Amino acid sequence: MPYLVLVVAILAETIGTTALQASQQFSRLAPSLLCVVAYAVSFYFMALALKAMPVGIVYAIWSGLGIVFIAAIGRVVFGQHLDGPAVLGLALILAGILVIHLFSASSTH
Repeated sequence: MPYLVLVVAILAETIGTTALQASQQFSRLAPSLLCVVAYAVSFYFMALALKAMPVGIVYAIWSGLGIVFIAAIGRVVFGQHLDGPAVLGLALILAGILVIHLFSASSTH
Protein backbone atom coordinates (compact mmCIF):
# COMPACT_ATOMS: atom_id res chain seq x y z
CA MET A 1 0.00 0.00 0.00
CA PRO A 2 2.77 2.57 0.73
CA TYR A 3 4.09 2.10 -2.81
CA LEU A 4 0.65 2.77 -4.31
CA VAL A 5 0.39 5.98 -2.30
CA LEU A 6 3.90 6.92 -3.44
CA VAL A 7 2.98 6.26 -7.08
CA VAL A 8 0.05 8.69 -6.74
CA ALA A 9 2.46 11.27 -5.27
CA ILE A 10 4.87 10.75 -8.18
CA LEU A 11 2.12 11.04 -10.79
CA ALA A 12 0.80 14.23 -9.19
CA GLU A 13 4.33 15.68 -9.06
CA THR A 14 4.82 14.81 -12.73
CA ILE A 15 1.55 16.52 -13.65
CA GLY A 16 2.54 19.55 -11.57
CA THR A 17 5.94 19.88 -13.21
CA THR A 18 4.46 19.45 -16.68
CA ALA A 19 1.91 22.17 -15.85
CA LEU A 20 4.74 24.35 -14.55
CA GLN A 21 6.42 24.19 -17.97
CA ALA A 22 3.09 24.78 -19.72
CA SER A 23 2.32 27.77 -17.48
CA GLN A 24 5.12 29.74 -19.15
CA GLN A 25 6.52 31.04 -15.85
CA PHE A 26 3.06 31.34 -14.27
CA SER A 27 1.80 33.64 -17.03
CA ARG A 28 -1.04 31.28 -18.01
CA LEU A 29 -3.77 30.80 -15.40
CA ALA A 30 -5.05 27.24 -16.00
CA PRO A 31 -1.65 25.50 -16.06
CA SER A 32 -0.54 27.63 -13.10
CA LEU A 33 -3.53 26.51 -11.02
CA LEU A 34 -3.03 22.90 -12.09
CA CYS A 35 0.60 23.14 -11.01
CA VAL A 36 -0.25 24.37 -7.52
CA VAL A 37 -3.03 21.80 -7.01
CA ALA A 38 -0.94 18.92 -8.36
CA TYR A 39 2.00 19.75 -6.08
CA ALA A 40 -0.35 19.98 -3.08
CA VAL A 41 -1.76 16.54 -3.94
CA SER A 42 1.75 15.19 -4.44
CA PHE A 43 3.00 16.42 -1.08
CA TYR A 44 -0.10 15.08 0.67
CA PHE A 45 0.37 11.59 -0.75
CA MET A 46 4.11 11.73 -0.12
CA ALA A 47 3.32 12.54 3.52
CA LEU A 48 1.08 9.48 3.66
CA ALA A 49 3.88 7.32 2.26
CA LEU A 50 6.17 8.65 5.00
CA LYS A 51 3.97 6.95 7.59
CA ALA A 52 5.28 3.57 6.43
CA MET A 53 8.61 4.30 4.75
CA PRO A 54 11.79 6.20 5.68
CA VAL A 55 12.06 9.74 4.33
CA GLY A 56 15.28 9.02 2.41
CA ILE A 57 13.73 6.11 0.56
CA VAL A 58 10.50 7.98 -0.20
CA TYR A 59 12.33 11.03 -1.44
CA ALA A 60 14.80 9.02 -3.53
CA ILE A 61 12.01 7.18 -5.31
CA TRP A 62 9.74 10.25 -5.61
CA SER A 63 12.42 12.51 -7.02
CA GLY A 64 14.16 9.85 -9.12
CA LEU A 65 11.09 8.61 -10.90
CA GLY A 66 9.81 12.16 -11.21
CA ILE A 67 13.04 13.13 -13.01
CA VAL A 68 12.79 10.20 -15.40
CA PHE A 69 9.09 10.78 -16.14
CA ILE A 70 9.60 14.52 -16.67
CA ALA A 71 12.51 13.87 -19.03
CA ALA A 72 10.27 11.56 -21.08
CA ILE A 73 7.41 14.08 -21.07
CA GLY A 74 9.84 16.85 -22.01
CA ARG A 75 10.86 14.82 -25.04
CA VAL A 76 7.37 13.79 -26.16
CA VAL A 77 5.31 16.86 -25.27
CA PHE A 78 7.79 19.73 -25.43
CA GLY A 79 10.29 18.38 -27.98
CA GLN A 80 13.25 18.68 -25.61
CA HIS A 81 16.17 16.44 -26.53
CA LEU A 82 18.70 14.84 -24.18
CA ASP A 83 22.26 13.95 -25.10
CA GLY A 84 23.98 10.66 -24.31
CA PRO A 85 25.38 11.65 -20.91
CA ALA A 86 21.93 12.85 -19.80
CA VAL A 87 20.36 9.56 -20.85
CA LEU A 88 23.12 7.67 -19.04
CA GLY A 89 22.48 9.72 -15.91
CA LEU A 90 18.77 8.92 -16.07
CA ALA A 91 19.59 5.22 -16.48
CA LEU A 92 21.79 5.41 -13.37
CA ILE A 93 18.94 7.03 -11.43
CA LEU A 94 16.65 4.17 -12.44
CA ALA A 95 19.32 1.66 -11.46
CA GLY A 96 19.59 3.30 -8.05
CA ILE A 97 15.84 3.09 -7.53
CA LEU A 98 15.90 -0.60 -8.47
CA VAL A 99 18.76 -1.27 -6.04
CA ILE A 100 16.78 0.41 -3.26
CA HIS A 101 13.62 -1.51 -4.05
CA LEU A 102 15.16 -4.91 -4.66
CA PHE A 103 17.98 -5.05 -2.11
CA SER A 104 17.45 -2.52 0.66
CA ALA A 105 16.02 -3.63 3.98
CA SER A 106 15.02 0.00 4.56
CA SER A 107 12.24 -0.07 1.97
CA THR A 108 8.94 -1.82 2.51
CA HIS A 109 8.41 -4.86 0.33
